[in-house]
Formats: sequence, C-alpha cells, structure tokens
Amino acid sequence: MANTVEDMKAIISKKGGLAKTNRFNVIFTPPSASLLNLDPQAIIGSLIGGRFNVKNLINDPRDISLLCESAQLPGRQITTHDYMAHKQSVKIPYTFINEDVSLTFLLTNDYSMKVLFDDWMGSIIDQNYRLSYKKEFTTDVIIQQLDHDDVPVYGVKLENAFPTSLQAIELNNTSDNSVQKVTVQLSYDNWVPEGPLSSTGSAIRAVIDAII
Repeated sequence: MANTVEDMKAIISKKGGLAKTNRFNVIFTPPSASLLNLDPQAIIGSLIGGRFNVKNLINDPRDISLLCESAQLPGRQITTHDYMAHKQSVKIPYTFINEDVSLTFLLTNDYSMKVLFDDWMGSIIDQNYRLSYKKEFTTDVIIQQLDHDDVPVYGVKLENAFPTSLQAIELNNTSDNSVQKVTVQLSYDNWVPEGPLSSTGSAIRAVIDAII
C-alpha cells in the first residue's frame, strides 16, 4: 500500500499511467457469408436515399472497430469438485469455463451492423433449420486494451467465435435524440491472451484477410 499520494503517482507513472475504459479496439473479419453487403433491397434503398457508396459493399474490419461502442475482455472460471482428504474437503480443479462476450455497435442509417449480424446468424442456421459446418460461420475476434497513444498494451483472441444472441432494438417515439445501437453476444472455443506485438499482428492479419 502506498504511504503517500506521491508514492501512488510514482507507481502509476512507472507503469505508464492508468488504463482507460474507453481506449480499446475490436477487430475481426466476418465469415464470407456476411462479409459482402449484396442485398438488392438495401442497395436500391441506399441509391434512392442518396447514400450509396461502393465501399459499403464490403464490411471493412476498420469500420467495425470504429462503430463498436463497448466490448468486454472475457472472464474465465475454473470449475472444481470436492475431494475428501484426511477428513477435510478440498477443492480439486478439473476444467474451466469461458464467459461469453457482449459487443455493442452504433447503428448507421444503412443498418450495416444489424444486417451483418443478421446475415451471420442466418449463415449458422437458416429459416429451414439447416445447420452449417462450424468452419463456415466462425472467425477469430481480437479485443485490445489501448494506451493513450492507441498502442495495444494487452489483447485477447477469441478463437472460432460466432454470434449466439442478438438483442432486440427498441423503437421509441419519445426518444428524439437517442442513437440506435445493437448488442450481440459471442460464443467461442477458447480465448488466449496476447501481448502488444502478437495482438497487433493478429489485428493486421484480420484486416488483410478482409482485403484479400
């Protein structure tokens, strides 16, 4: 425990300052089924509304990152069972459980993020209840904590992530200045921590995958 305020300031300064909750980055390349925005109705609607831009035909990971309002670094729980040893019960670990991750995105007037996750979930199981192969609808998701210079200081990779829940979007006649948002819950096989260099490399690969 620091004895004085100056001691605390010295510790924080030595470690590069305090991490800020609003300095983060989320980046991933959607599976091929939701990577392209080729819905004819959406394209015609954007043409009529004067919003059409050919760049919007691809869900750019950089756009996804900027529109992400909130994210979570996942938690992990070690599960145990009780073992009786020398008349005393002790806990023995045997596996772990990863927590699902929720992401919230700002919605633009083309509803691009809502359409992305609609298409993504539709590629998992369609309206006729046909289930796709897992490799066809999963992707790695990188979540980074950034410092004040936007340099990653810590990151996690969600391996083989896919959406399992898409929350309802409220329409309210009394909310004149509210911004629409969509929240999605992701499940995944496992998460692995990444240092600054490996996390930066993962993010770059995600962008390159989208371009190629």
